Amino acid sequence: MTIAGKRLPPVKSILEHVLGLFLGAMIYSAGLNLFLVPNEIIDGGVVGVGLILTELTGISFSVWVVLLNIPFFFLGYKKVGASLAAYASVAVVILSFWSPIFEAMEPITRDPFLATIFGGMIIGIGVGLVIRSGGSLDGTEIMAIWLDRKTAFSIGEIVMFFNVFILGSAGFVFSWNSAMYSLVAYFICSKMIDIVSNGLDESKGVFIVTEKSDAVADAVMNQMHRAVTLLHGEGGFLKNDKEIIYCVISRLEVTRLKYLTHEIDPQAFLSIFDVREVQGGFMKKRRH
Repeated sequence: MTIAGKRLPPVKSILEHVLGLFLGAMIYSAGLNLFLVPNEIIDGGVVGVGLILTELTGISFSVWVVLLNIPFFFLGYKKVGASLAAYASVAVVILSFWSPIFEAMEPITRDPFLATIFGGMIIGIGVGLVIRSGGSLDGTEIMAIWLDRKTAFSIGEIVMFFNVFILGSAGFVFSWNSAMYSLVAYFICSKMIDIVSNGLDESKGVFIVTEKSDAVADAVMNQMHRAVTLLHGEGGFLKNDKEIIYCVISRLEVTRLKYLTHEIDPQAFLSIFDVREVQGGFMKKRRH
């Protein structure tokens, strides 16, 4: 399907994104309203500002979270991309829908320590699902993407600056214990976001420098069923030609790859590093 010459995503893909946004926003709202807010613990970003303004003005959080995000989503539409702005808008509307429902429920715990840990985990799962579905619950992230192109600061540094300022403000509005709990919850949330958005089975990139590149490459492809790429290089000291093997494996396969490589060439050099996202690189097992 096309509109004005632009190809639109398949309807099935759009529905999958919307379902992910719905579940993510619902889970986030549950963690926020059943764990954090009753214990005066807030999240960062626009949500944190909305919670502070709700405390100061008495106006519903559902109203603030939509109003505060409007300028950021408009900026996202103009400067970042229509898709992100659209999915983020849907996620925030869903969040504003669920917030009064969970607010009316009895909190799961009144222990701030437990609320910080479990609330941080739950909102992290919710945000992770929203991110995996192409959306965002925080307009400051969209602003950070735009500022990243204009300044020398990274997206992470910009978001961290905003959130440290916002979470620190909780000390003046609620209490300094609340501010400290909020920082801990934010840290737990960020870790859960990484797990949900990247998956538990983290990928590792591997460079292998060996004199037996053909044998090692064959072993990786045939025994581990991983695709490999041969890069042509040159030794820095002897200036001799070398073939460097590059492949991507799961975190659980690192030990096996080390053993397999050193069994063929005990002098092989391996460089292993984290990979944020992978598509492809797997080989189908042969059927006999």
